[in-house]
Amino acid sequence: MGGHLFDLSGKTVVVTGGGRGIGRGIVRALARANANIVISGRGAGPLAETAEEVASIGAPAIVVPCDVTRMADLQHLADAALDRFGAIHGWINNAGSASPGDVGPLIGITEQQWDAVVDLNLKWTFFACQIAAKAMTDGGSIVNVTSRSASQPNPMTGQYGAAKAGVENLTATMAVEWGHMGIRVNGIAPGVVVTEQRLSEGSMKSESRRQRQIDTVPLRRLGVVDDVGPLAVYLVSDEAQWISGAIVPVNGGSRVPVGYLSYLHHVNERMKAKESA
Repeated sequence: MGGHLFDLSGKTVVVTGGGRGIGRGIVRALARANANIVISGRGAGPLAETAEEVASIGAPAIVVPCDVTRMADLQHLADAALDRFGAIHGWINNAGSASPGDVGPLIGITEQQWDAVVDLNLKWTFFACQIAAKAMTDGGSIVNVTSRSASQPNPMTGQYGAAKAGVENLTATMAVEWGHMGIRVNGIAPGVVVTEQRLSEGSMKSESRRQRQIDTVPLRRLGVVDDVGPLAVYLVSDEAQWISGAIVPVNGGSRVPVGYLSYLHHVNERMKAKESA
């Protein structure tokens, strides 16, 4: 254990989806904790920007482009980490999303829309965990970034919530199956975290939508990417060495399913319009 709490000096941590958003915030927190970082993702530009930020902090890092929906890419990611740093102590599965074109009312979801979301968020998160576990010959810590969507109704993003629920169940099972190998497996379940991408392209562009979300949060604000990174550092650190199979919420105290409330708001609006027509 290092001389300071949560000191990751000498520990190598892989982060998928590390080029932007929550992933970049996690990388930044790892750099401040002195970890060796393997930054992976699909976008060359964001990866380069993240690597520059890590360099300015002074942490050792390499960039390994990776499409997590390709087994060969995942294996290459593990191999590159081992080649450069000799061991993998932490692996954080942050890559995952649902594009606007793949979500909608469950009554109309196609097989292709289902597979696109569930494969990325569930299937490939599992195989990344498997590859990480096989590479952790001396034990380690795997952290899966899930979502509060895993435990709440998710109108209009139903298969995403189902996939994240599957990740949380697998996280618990992997913690049991791999514990004797010295491998801990935990999850982080963020609430609504505002990223640049969500502000520019997603539903958070609407000020009224953001306010409806804030109204459900006891701490009276939405999350930012730097709210998630410190917890990832802790779960990788030796200070968390007796924590496994846990799903830790990071949501400002909110226990209200905002997607449910937003959906009912729109249903009520449509019904009022229909009645007045």
